[in-house]
Order: sequence, then structure tokens, then C-alpha cells
Amino acid sequence: MPTPSRIAVTGSTGLIGSSLVTSLRADGHEVVRLVRRPARESDEAQWDPRGKDTGVTAAALAGCDAVVHLAGAGVADKRWTESYKREIRDSRVLGTAAVARAIADQDTPPATFLCGSAIGFYGDTGDRAVDEDAPAGEGFLAEVCLEWEDAAAPAVRAGVRTVLARTGLVVAASGGAWGRLFPLFKAGLGGRIGNGRQYWSHIALADHIAALRFLLEQDGEDALSGPVNLTAPEPVTNREVTRVMGKVLRRPTLFPAPAPALQLFLGQFAEDVLSSQRVVPRRLMEAGFPFTHPGIEDAVRAALEDSA
Repeated sequence: MPTPSRIAVTGSTGLIGSSLVTSLRADGHEVVRLVRRPARESDEAQWDPRGKDTGVTAAALAGCDAVVHLAGAGVADKRWTESYKREIRDSRVLGTAAVARAIADQDTPPATFLCGSAIGFYGDTGDRAVDEDAPAGEGFLAEVCLEWEDAAAPAVRAGVRTVLARTGLVVAASGGAWGRLFPLFKAGLGGRIGNGRQYWSHIALADHIAALRFLLEQDGEDALSGPVNLTAPEPVTNREVTRVMGKVLRRPTLFPAPAPALQLFLGQFAEDVLSSQRVVPRRLMEAGFPFTHPGIEDAVRAALEDSA
């Protein structure tokens, strides 16, 4: 990817998207933010994530060297009613299809399409470690991820290097699912979830942004395409996460969330909270990506420093 580059980004107001935009601009890249509302700033272009009306205009992507697609309804934002499950699916599948079609329709398509995905693709892996060669698992999120990734096919067929960034649990105090844990643990109300033996495949926010940049900046025959796991090298159990959170925050961790209570409070989403995903980033490691915060304690401390 040339420097400076023109890069279009969806989901630019989210935890990952906003951090990525800041990082790219700090290095002189021009960022076009695709937003759902009418564009108000010179760096914005309106788009329709459901692919209706204009979808993504040709002008929004004109001259772009890369497109980063991170938009999607938050999995943990609401209780999983049937209507919200449709919103989770449609926001990812229809949005990805709209972006991929717009990329393929360009007279000169961007060199790279970096499309968000998630480790939910693998379903519950138990104690079994899996990498990018593992097949799709079972369950709602696995089905969504499979359709989500398939929706990027128009860009692939157009010859665009397409990377499917399967993201793990991002360790950040400022947002995302982990951002909800910090206030509980700071208040001394944290504890293990379920039996605590389920694996959480995490990644520090700084490493996640660095990995996205790493994938964007590759070129040539060795540049990665297809699925890439964005997780730390060593997944840890929820019990270990609980211990580290208590240690770093200097708080007791005496309030476990038993499975029946989670199922009552969260409904079907509790199945995924309690599931185990032991996912390793084989392709990133083989490509030589340097993790700055590979351990869970390093990641938690980095998140606290970033929020200070």
C-alpha cells in the first residue's frame, strides 16, 4: 500500500474503527469515513449498510487504495430477540455485500479489502486449539460469520486482495464487551463467569490496530488474504482472566455469574458467553507480526493506561 494512501473505513465511530482512523491519520493517510447519516464533514460519505437506495456510491471509493469494513450491530448491545438477531445478521451480511459490490464495480478497484469478521466463526471449541484452517462451528454466531465472510465474494472475484479479520475479545477499558467488565471489577463486583474453564481468545486494542495496519500495508506475493485470526498467541480461561483483573485492579473477585443467572438475564446470548473458544493467530505469527502485549496481564495493564 503506497504512502500516503486513501483509505475508506466503515464503522469509524466504534471502538476499533475510531482507533484505526486515528492511527492512519497520524501517519498521513487520507481517510474517507462511510457514515449512515447524511455526510456533514468533508471526510465523510453516506452509505446504506443494508444495500438499499445508493448502497455505497462509486465516488466514495474512487481513488481508494484500500477499504476497511468494520460496521455491524453490536452482538452484546441488546437481548437476542428474533428481531435483533436479524439486525445482527443483516447489518453484517447485507453491509458487506454492499461494500464488496461497490469495490468490484470500480473502474480501478482498491488493492485491498480488509473485512471484519469474528472468531465466533469457530463456534464452541472447548479445550481444542484452532487456527484459520478449522471449519465453521455451530450456532447462531458461527452461521452469521459464515454468511458474513461469503458476502465479500464480489471483491474476491474482482481480483481484490480480501482479508477476513476474525477478531477475538478486544481488551479495552473504553468500549466493547471488555469495557463493561472494568467498572464491575473496579467496584469489587467481578468474578468468574459460569465455571470459568471456558477459553477467552483476547487481543489488546493496540495489538489489534497494529495487526490491521500490518495486514493493510502488506503487498506482493506474500501478502495475506483470506481468514486471519486477530487474537493473542496464548488464549486464557475466564478463570485466569478473573484472577488477572483482580490482581491488576487490586480488588476481590468474589461475585461469580452462574450459568443459570446468565441464561435468565441474557437469554440465548448466554450460550456464547459461556462457550469456549481457544483460537490461535497462526497466520499472523507465521507472517512475523510482533505482538506488543501478548499476555493477558500486559493487555489489561495497557488498557488501563490507555484509559487514564
